[in-house]
Amino acid sequence: MAKKGKKYQEVAKLINKAELYDVEPAFEILAKTATAKFDETVEAHFRMGLDGRHADQQIRGAIVLPHGTGKSVKVLVFAKGEKEHEAQAAGADYVGGEELAQKIQKENWFDFDVVVATPDMMGVVGKLGKVLGPKGLMPNPKSGTVTMDLEKALKEIKAGKVEYRLDKQNIVHTQIGKVSFGAQKLQENFLAIVDAINKAKPAAAKGQYIKSASVACTMGPGIKINPAKLG
Repeated sequence: MAKKGKKYQEVAKLINKAELYDVEPAFEILAKTATAKFDETVEAHFRMGLDGRHADQQIRGAIVLPHGTGKSVKVLVFAKGEKEHEAQAAGADYVGGEELAQKIQKENWFDFDVVVATPDMMGVVGKLGKVLGPKGLMPNPKSGTVTMDLEKALKEIKAGKVEYRLDKQNIVHTQIGKVSFGAQKLQENFLAIVDAINKAKPAAAKGQYIKSASVACTMGPGIKINPAKLG
């Protein structure tokens, strides 16, 4: 394992690894752990008391964060006819159909962050499942990325919409902003995600729903948050 740098070791001293922090102090500490010269991304991670192997224990959805993500997002839209013009007018970075699917397959082209599609284009998009799926880019109705309302979808994505979903390790990973947002705005974005995850709780969930939670900036150590305070 690579040895952590001096800066990392210094900021790690700010964190008591044995402590489960309340939300407010966790973000006050987080703001002090950013040492990189760039504006670091802040992520939240939740280990869930779910078994994703069962369909009735899956969670997936999307939310527009109160303060956005601080990231400029490139959106690829699969649409045709009038919907193609709607997507262009709404600010899509790339719009098209079969030709874009071919470009992805043949050129390994991935100069985009989100893929949106109208339902009638899912026949074309479905063929890309093996390449889009592993990257988390496959459009899905539950996250609002398979829709006829392209104007609304693009507006939300550009405003800072993030998707949350249970992975194979039963963990939810999501961005909650940039270090430059400051502790208060990051805390508000985090609580918005927690609220969305709680509202998505499946009826089949048993025991403790959020088993553990942590936040960290790109180059910093993780800070554990008390899951008992997130219910």
